[in-house]
Amino acid sequence: MATARVQLLLSGRLESVSFAQSVCGLLGAGSGPGPWTAHCSLQRGRIVLSDRPFPGASARLPLQRSAFCPFAALDQQPRVPRAELPTDRGVDLGVAVILQSSDETVLLTRRTSNLRISPNLWVPPGGHVELHEELLDGGLRELWEESGLQLPQSQFSWVPLGLWESAYPPRLSWGFPKYHHMVLYLLVISQESQQQLQAQIKPNPSEVSAFMWLGPDVAAAVAATEDGTEIPRLPSKDLPPSILAVELEDGRAQPLVLPMSTLLRTTPTTAEGEERVSTGTKFALRLWLQHLGRWSLTPPPCESGAHVDPRPAKEEQNMDPLPPNQGPGK
Repeated sequence: MATARVQLLLSGRLESVSFAQSVCGLLGAGSGPGPWTAHCSLQRGRIVLSDRPFPGASARLPLQRSAFCPFAALDQQPRVPRAELPTDRGVDLGVAVILQSSDETVLLTRRTSNLRISPNLWVPPGGHVELHEELLDGGLRELWEESGLQLPQSQFSWVPLGLWESAYPPRLSWGFPKYHHMVLYLLVISQESQQQLQAQIKPNPSEVSAFMWLGPDVAAAVAATEDGTEIPRLPSKDLPPSILAVELEDGRAQPLVLPMSTLLRTTPTTAEGEERVSTGTKFALRLWLQHLGRWSLTPPPCESGAHVDPRPAKEEQNMDPLPPNQGPGK
């Protein structure tokens, strides 16, 4: 197995995570929707996670997975044959940058339709971390490679936001997962305005087909469409029917009127290259809004003073069926 990029400290022992294991599950994630808390050591090219404080831990971050995470589903179905799951690698490490302008908007990019992984998804700039690369440096490198933005060292601040357990395909009903990542979301706050940053953007057309800036109100509506919830927060009636983005056509930037309904889509149960905002990105937007003081991860109280629980009564209600001809005994 290649050098472990994601390691867990469990019962005082440092352990690597195999591809088929759920990181959230190993850290004690229960049947609730999360997020859970992970104590982290953020190192060059790797992270160490634990469910409790440990020497060398430098951050305490929210940890989340989707309600239909295939690795969680496989944990609950131990009889499922796993011959199609890789056995020679562990969990990869990724980093993504939530770039905030000085006037409080954030940058999202749309992945091109011909990419092998997650085509047509709206996501923040990000990608793999190199083996000996500082995590912030990896995020800034991916930001530059995808958007052309290079931030002067003295003109931004940053803070780690949270961790997302990512699988692709994202649902077991699409097929067994072929990719497994822990994605570290970093909030990078620029001293430049959206207009100043926009003037410097030169997207990489091999990875990015469009980009847009979201303000807190629209971001809150997008973040509220959390996949797998039965009682999502309702978007404001004051939301615009569309927002203006920028699309690349034949290497040239063109205005794009993007319907709000596109941004509010959730993950389909069958494999489609449908344009939407990724579930992990919605999680990151919620964390960004919480950082701004514009979002509470605790559901609002009802009149009796109890808390409304937005999750399904049982996590199994969000579990996808197995891929065709992959049921137990087949």
